[in-house]
Amino acid sequence: MTQPHINRIATALPQHEVHTAFRRFAGRQIVAPGLRDAFGRLAERAQIERRWSVLEPEADASGTTDGFYRTDRFPGTAARMARFEAEAPALAEAAGLALGLEREGPGLTQLLLATCTGFAAPGLDHWIIRRFGLPGSVERSVIGFMGCQAALNALKLAHHIVRSDHRARVLVLNLELCSLHLQPATGLEQLLCFLLFADGCSAALVSAEPTGLAIEGFHAALVPEAADQITWRIGDAGFDMTLSGFVPLTLARALPGQAEAILAGLPVEAIDLWAVHPGGRSVLDAVARGLELDGAALDVSRAVLREHGNMSSATVMFVLARMLAGARRGQRGCALAFGPGLSAETMRFRVA
Repeated sequence: MTQPHINRIATALPQHEVHTAFRRFAGRQIVAPGLRDAFGRLAERAQIERRWSVLEPEADASGTTDGFYRTDRFPGTAARMARFEAEAPALAEAAGLALGLEREGPGLTQLLLATCTGFAAPGLDHWIIRRFGLPGSVERSVIGFMGCQAALNALKLAHHIVRSDHRARVLVLNLELCSLHLQPATGLEQLLCFLLFADGCSAALVSAEPTGLAIEGFHAALVPEAADQITWRIGDAGFDMTLSGFVPLTLARALPGQAEAILAGLPVEAIDLWAVHPGGRSVLDAVARGLELDGAALDVSRAVLREHGNMSSATVMFVLARMLAGARRGQRGCALAFGPGLSAETMRFRVA
């Protein structure tokens, strides 16, 4: 049977570093001095040092240089979607060039685009076809609104495609502009949620060529009793997210009972590489606790969180890209990402 592989992964970031500016911007939203102090302490504990956005912050952190955000004015959904349509192509182009799509484009058979932060039709998939010379017959699928776990959903589809046709060459592109969905808020939990998110893009080639990461299987899991802990809905003033502070506790409790299915019967000790979506420091701590991982197991995930924040679906691909760059042949790995529901998508892989 054909063995699908993630042959290469490329990543791209926008040019504006915004983490410090956002912390100051969020401080302006908090009226009560005690809450402002608490936000500062909790922001330090988040272990994020840098985040990147397509939006440029004002020098005094009162908003963005083009007025997209002001402390007293936030855009509606239409303006946010127009900005996504304007900004997404440049980031997709950067990731595509890094992956070598100018050379690969004409030979691609499928394009899988995953995003939960912007939609237009004709959209980014059409733009990629034109820019990189993909054949007009390329099969396109858009995976929308599945949140941070969508990269693994996309890889699962690519896996099925390559297994059914060994000649298939599949482009998987994850592009998220989370910074377009900042909402006016004065509550501590909501501002801490916004503190996590950033913009980023990944591009990956999946084929039967035996290089990179061999995909060995997937497992999906739901925690129905926690369905309201992560939600993502379209509102009149952008997309509204709920990210409950109970998510880490839920994961820590649920993962032990799912470990055997996630690892297809392998012991936790058999996994050399843990590519866990860094949804936040507390999420990574919960996964380590729930699966009883050693202290260094999530170092790559923690580094991605520290340097880039949470870029929704693209983030776990940044983790996998770093692992692919430094992995040794034969190492076994497991990727995990979480999303609305509460749900989890997981993937087992091996270094080819």
